[in-house]
Amino acid sequence: MNIIGAASSAGAYSPGQEQAPAAFRRHGLAEALVSRSRTIRDHGDVASFRWRPDPSRPQAMNLEAVRHACDLVASNVATAIAAQEDVLVLGGDCTVELGTIAGANAAGARIGLVYIDFDADLNTPDTSDGALDWTGVAHLLNISGCEPSLASLGPTRPMLVPQQLLYFGVENITRPEAAAIRDNAIKVISREEVLSDIEAAAARAAEWAARFDCALIHFDVDVLSFIDFPIAENVRRCDGLKLEQAAFVLKQLTALPQWRGLTITEVNPAHAPDEPPRSHA
Repeated sequence: MNIIGAASSAGAYSPGQEQAPAAFRRHGLAEALVSRSRTIRDHGDVASFRWRPDPSRPQAMNLEAVRHACDLVASNVATAIAAQEDVLVLGGDCTVELGTIAGANAAGARIGLVYIDFDADLNTPDTSDGALDWTGVAHLLNISGCEPSLASLGPTRPMLVPQQLLYFGVENITRPEAAAIRDNAIKVISREEVLSDIEAAAARAAEWAARFDCALIHFDVDVLSFIDFPIAENVRRCDGLKLEQAAFVLKQLTALPQWRGLTITEVNPAHAPDEPPRSHA
C-alpha cells in the first residue's frame, strides 16, 4: 500500500487539516497496517499548505495552492494505480479528492467513487462562500460555474460522470445541490438510511462499487458523530456515525477485489482532546 500525504488546508475555512498526515503517522498508522500484513510505502507529504485568507479570489480562495496539491497527489496516485497497488491518501481538505480521481483517470482506470460525507460538496464557486472544499464534487462532474483549472485536472473532463458516483451518509444538501443530484440521477444512500440499517447500507454500497474496475472511497470524517469522536474540521453537533459503524463500512468496501484507494479528509487534530502526557519513566 502506498501512503500519500496531502498536508494542505488550502481549500478549507481555517487552518488545521494540514496537520492531519503528521498526526496519523505520529499515532502509528503505518505500523498498524504492517501488523495487518500490509506492505507499506510511505511517500511522505507531497504537498504542504496552511490555509490563509485570499482576498484576491474571494469566491475561490487559494485556488493555485489547491491546484498544485491536486497535481502532486494525482501524479503519485497514477503511478500506484497503474502498478495495481493500493493507495491511501491522507488529507487535507476535501479538494484533495480531485487529485486522487485525476490520478486514477491518468492510470486508465474505470472508476467508481463512494463518497462518504455529511455534505454533498456540489456547490460551485459562484454560489459558495469562497472555500473550495465544499465544491469538490461539482468540479469532478464539471458542473457549470466551476473553476476550469480544477475541473480539467487529469486527462478527462469531466473527471467523473454521475453514474460513477455514489453518496453515502450524506445529509447536508443545499437546494441547488439537491437539484443537481436529481437532474443528474446521482445515487444516494442517505444518513438516515445508514443509521437505520448500517449492514444493509454497506451491502448496497459494496454491490454498487463492485461494478467498476477501480473502486475508490472518499471518507470525510465529518460523517462521524463529533461528540463521540471529535476530530473533524466541522464541529457540528449532529447525529453522525459511530466510529465502529464507519469502520464496518470501510472494512466492507476495502475488502472488495476492485478496491484501489481511500482518501481521508477533514481531520483537524486541533479539535481532538488533549493527548495524555507521556511517561518519562
